[in-house]
Amino acid sequence: MSFLDKLERRLGFIAIPGLIRAVVALNALVFVLVSLNKGFDSYLALDIARVRAGEVWRLVTYIFVPQTGHFLLVAVALWFLWFIGDGLERAWGAFRLTLYFLVGMIGTTAAAVLSNSQFSSQMLFTTLFFAFAHFYPDEIIYVFFILPLKIKWIAWAYAGFLLLGFATQSNSYRLALVAALSNYLIFFGPGVIHNLRQRKEVAVRRQRFEIQSRSEEEPLHKCKTCGATELTDSSLEFRVARDGEEYCLAHLPRPANAPV
Repeated sequence: MSFLDKLERRLGFIAIPGLIRAVVALNALVFVLVSLNKGFDSYLALDIARVRAGEVWRLVTYIFVPQTGHFLLVAVALWFLWFIGDGLERAWGAFRLTLYFLVGMIGTTAAAVLSNSQFSSQMLFTTLFFAFAHFYPDEIIYVFFILPLKIKWIAWAYAGFLLLGFATQSNSYRLALVAALSNYLIFFGPGVIHNLRQRKEVAVRRQRFEIQSRSEEEPLHKCKTCGATELTDSSLEFRVARDGEEYCLAHLPRPANAPV
């Protein structure tokens, strides 16, 4: 029984079936409220300074704030989030998805503290996307409803963008990025490391096999003069001459007093 299985037996009550659907619905509600009351989202954003001042609800409400004010973009983003959430709940179950989401929220809060700035739910939802890409790498989506791309290629491209930021930004940004991705690193990091080790072991075994195969194909006999071996001509016979070298019979040096 894995660690997560044991954890589920003890903490299974925290599972929230349809969690991502609820998050999508609340995002849609907040979008409507912001459209009716400009600036309403400022009361929900994850602002650590305001949290320290007592507005602790921000530790939760930031996940319900859409990242754009355009209706069509919000609709597409929320549909995609719904699609990802359903896929993850099928692959994982409600408990693991809920735990993953909660750890991601904690990581996002830590990232906001480390960067000392406001933080959105973008990175949290990004970790959901990366998890979805892990389970459904060959799932095809149509970018701009036209270009078909596999989920894994989009995930790799986005991961490359994050790695570029990690390499070029400040240390506080690096720490914040690691914290924001903590749920993905905790859940999938050990498996990635295990797979890398397995690939290395397979490569070593393959290399060892190729060396052994090459050694088995090396000839036992080789004529110093013409280079012929028993592999090139199985009818050849070989002898070792007085000089200690091996020759085929056709090129075997004759003794000095032998008749011509």
